[in-house]
Amino acid sequence: FFMIPSILPTYNRAPLSFVSGTGSWLTTDDGRRFLDFGAGIAVNSLGHAHPALVEALTVQAGQLWHTSNLYHIPAQQKLADQLVDLTFADTVFFTNSGTEACELAIKMARKYFYDKGHPEQVEIITFDGAFHGRSSAGIAAAGSEKMTEGFGPVLPGFVQVPFGQHDPLHAAVNDKTAAVLIEPIQGEGGIRRVPDHCLKGLRDFCDSHGILLIFDEVQCGVGRSGKLFAYEWSGIEPDIMMVAKGIGGGFPIGAVLATEGAANGMTAGTHGSTYGGNPLGCAVGSTVLNHVSDPEFLSDVNRKSGLLHQGLGGLIAEFPNIFDGIVGSGLMVGLRCKVNNMDVVNAGYDAEILTVPAAENVVRLLPALNIADGDIKVAVDRLRQAATSLQSGV
Repeated sequence: FFMIPSILPTYNRAPLSFVSGTGSWLTTDDGRRFLDFGAGIAVNSLGHAHPALVEALTVQAGQLWHTSNLYHIPAQQKLADQLVDLTFADTVFFTNSGTEACELAIKMARKYFYDKGHPEQVEIITFDGAFHGRSSAGIAAAGSEKMTEGFGPVLPGFVQVPFGQHDPLHAAVNDKTAAVLIEPIQGEGGIRRVPDHCLKGLRDFCDSHGILLIFDEVQCGVGRSGKLFAYEWSGIEPDIMMVAKGIGGGFPIGAVLATEGAANGMTAGTHGSTYGGNPLGCAVGSTVLNHVSDPEFLSDVNRKSGLLHQGLGGLIAEFPNIFDGIVGSGLMVGLRCKVNNMDVVNAGYDAEILTVPAAENVVRLLPALNIADGDIKVAVDRLRQAATSLQSGV
């Protein structure tokens, strides 16, 4: 006899309950301290209980929580202006999540062509291994059977092509194509980085066909790659970009950034959100950006990335039958495994370090961007402990 629990059982949760956190450390309800190398899946960009974020949220909570987008929201205007100043974008729409950002990015691309007199241009080209959220549009965009099975009919208008192959991409374009949607670094797909020259080629490809380029930087954005946004490494710019996760530092907020041209069709009444861009989220997001956009902060992210890579390199040499290599950029690091990646994650729990699994048998290491150097050393030591415990079974 099965009784469904009060929380819908859609997660395979680890047997851990955390009650407090400071910096890169979390404490369980039974008093154990874990080093957090998952950051809530690349969300806690400044760690736990960062004083500036606590202050921003507390001050705003004492003034105003919510009015809706029926009215002007000063904190929203401030954050939008920051994002426009710091990026390619001319305009910003705020959402509550990356999934919601995906929905708008798709609507925006299709509306762009509708308003240009080409309502047939609705197809979005996407890539194997992609993850764009779990809404109907998000799972249709990714297209994997794992996400779409049982949820048919799948929303039409998406064409999936193999990751890293040029010919299928060229073959997928037709007179119905509106845009290409890609993560500059696939997160769930295994920390697979699109080479800079490929992103440049993709920009030229979209321009030559008169279609839009959409970047999903929900996971790789906001300093995670070592630049404020990962597209900056390639020297090109998208037309539309999805942002979330790290921008709120733990508070739920997302955004769609766009050029004036790409956003032209989105006039009053074409899209909306009750909570999107609320004063609380924008106050926190603005404070996160103040920290993460600082060139010295980003330089330090890359320095810390070097320390982490150095430590992991030693670990791979020490355990060649457990680990297979390192991928990623900045503090978005993938540790390729020769044993099952979930075995590494679970051994990490025993060693009191939190990591995140991904495709391609990769373990994601996504620490806070301001992680202390000493905590990086602790992480390598605890991963060594996890590998040692697995060694006997290999």
